[in-house]
Amino acid sequence: MSTLHQESPPQNIPPAVLSRSEHPISRKDIDPDSLKVLYRLNRQGFKAFLVGGGVRDLLLGRSPKDFDVGTDATPEQVRALFRNCYLVGRRFRLAHVRFGKDKVIEVATFRRQASPEELPDDPAERFLVSENFFGSPQEDALRRDFTINGLFYDIEDFSIVDYVGGLEDLRSHRLRVIGDPLVRFVEDPVRMLRALEFSARLNFSLDEAARQAIYARASLIAEAAPARIREEIMELFRHRVAGTVLREAQAFGLLPYLMAGYEGDEQTFAMLDQIDAITTSSGTAPSESFVLACLYLSRFRKMCPWDVEVPISEVLRNAGLVLEPHCNYFRIAHGVRHQARELLVAIYRFNQGRGRRGERRFLRHPSTPQALRLFSLWTQVSNEGQEINDLWQDALKDPDAPIHAGKGPKPSRRRPRRRPPRGRERRPS
Repeated sequence: MSTLHQESPPQNIPPAVLSRSEHPISRKDIDPDSLKVLYRLNRQGFKAFLVGGGVRDLLLGRSPKDFDVGTDATPEQVRALFRNCYLVGRRFRLAHVRFGKDKVIEVATFRRQASPEELPDDPAERFLVSENFFGSPQEDALRRDFTINGLFYDIEDFSIVDYVGGLEDLRSHRLRVIGDPLVRFVEDPVRMLRALEFSARLNFSLDEAARQAIYARASLIAEAAPARIREEIMELFRHRVAGTVLREAQAFGLLPYLMAGYEGDEQTFAMLDQIDAITTSSGTAPSESFVLACLYLSRFRKMCPWDVEVPISEVLRNAGLVLEPHCNYFRIAHGVRHQARELLVAIYRFNQGRGRRGERRFLRHPSTPQALRLFSLWTQVSNEGQEINDLWQDALKDPDAPIHAGKGPKPSRRRPRRRPPRGRERRPS
């Protein structure tokens, strides 16, 4: 048997169950509106489980971002129970129970894998119905991505139900794919990126079978929808693991397929690490334009070396060319790419030093403070330009202060030209 192969979990075996006294989850730690949904489903005779990442995080002592509910009630039955419920999705039918203006509890009916005989012949129709075959809790658990995301919390007796070995993997701090990783990564190539993300977020070791499967299936991620990949990449920055995950993605050979042929260098990855650290301390994730400028700063520097005088029109053109493949592939809005280009051009402007014409206007530009933050990151990881950075930091504190020339030439102080006096009109002879 190949080392890449992993048997699918056996079907129809009793789950591992932890009673209330054997696990640390308390209802005090669960969102009260999620509890309302769970209780009402249970009172009406339906199975009602807290599912997925919420159970995982509670067992790890973390605060979950979401509390999702799994049930054997169909979406229509859920809607009948809640006045504040509406159904979403065609391919994957879900019930959303709304609380207040912005809060939504997602309720999913347990799914199972459809057999080929159950699927229609028309590929378009098959795509729409393939995710709406309802099943048992065990069948639903076996369809999930990783064992640690396949754990259920049963509101009926407050127990943890484990059909996939997730409890043991939590204890071992191991990330393992449910089923054969080679097959599961073909079903959904984005799982490869999510495997690296969860491993970094939770500080778990990645199962060897999953590691080998990423090497083997890396090119398939280029077939994933660019909009989905774009959102997953920005999620890395929100979870403060972008530097670690993108560095790992390059080591696995995944990164060029993930981002339109992109290859990073250690200086870029070090800047991403700094951004993750800043997000951790500030609680605010960077904008997409800032991320793009950081990712492509090294490539831009090669096209516009700091120590070479380049016409500003060429600097603008090169900044646009550097960003163009990424922005076109992910269909990034013109406003975002324009902001990223402005940041790169400002970085070049910083390196030319102070004392240039139009400096006060440049200091007052809305993108200059953000560009200076990026420039500061670059000086930290490269050990270059710290003196110039300090000069600009001082200048930004008081844009109206007298300009003291730094690296660049002093601004021109030409007197305005005086118009020559008009000559006498010549009389016709």
